Amino acid sequence: MYVAGCDVGSLSAKAVIMKDTDIVASRVIYARPEPEESAREVMDAALAQAGITMREIESCVGTGYGRNSIPFAVAVESEIACHGKGARWLIPEVRMVIDIGGQDAKAIRLDEQGNVARYAYNDKCASGTGRFLEIMAGALGVRIEDMGELSFQAKNPVTISNQCVVFAETEIISLINDGRDLSDIMYGLHRAMAHRVASLAKGIELEREITMTGGVAKNIGMFRALEEALGVNLRQMETDPQIIGALGAAVMARELAAGSS
Repeated sequence: MYVAGCDVGSLSAKAVIMKDTDIVASRVIYARPEPEESAREVMDAALAQAGITMREIESCVGTGYGRNSIPFAVAVESEIACHGKGARWLIPEVRMVIDIGGQDAKAIRLDEQGNVARYAYNDKCASGTGRFLEIMAGALGVRIEDMGELSFQAKNPVTISNQCVVFAETEIISLINDGRDLSDIMYGLHRAMAHRVASLAKGIELEREITMTGGVAKNIGMFRALEEALGVNLRQMETDPQIIGALGAAVMARELAAGSS
């Protein structure tokens, strides 16, 4: 039985196809102007990878901010529930998920059954999100993919005092003009962002087994900075952390299909 999950976010769209309990395809694309267009394009790419057609998909659950615009979804779920479900499916011991997406950050506590017990999120300010790192990478003139490795070269990390993106960008330009090393600035950026996100998690009480999802989790510098800010060793995903919301949606689709059969 084939099932699918489709996660249409503000900056990217993700699709996961499962056959029984195996992931057989997963794709990530940059979001298109219309959520429906994003959903169709990313699902078509995943279907091509799996070598099947949409008619063979028994059930599909949609999630993300564009979830109500996914025409082939039979049900929709919040990204909070889907990230919790996907993370728990991969790492059964996980009790807390920290998801840093393009436009928001979330901390999710799970109960013993893997259901969402409490959560907190920040979607009012770009600091603490992937968008913040994108803007800062532009200000520093580096590729966002290189930020993590560069931060490991820091010898005298700076302290970024401004939380607002606009003021932080101005502060960074000032630091560059003062001759501060890029890696030192990078480390300071990751640390400032990590402490902002960690405050979300601490606000709903930390659990022992914590993982990080979302595209920012692929940034090793941010991953390590968050470990430092939380004072824990995060559980690292073996699967692409950017697809966890879509994976959770696919797991829910499998549960729906099993329940209706």
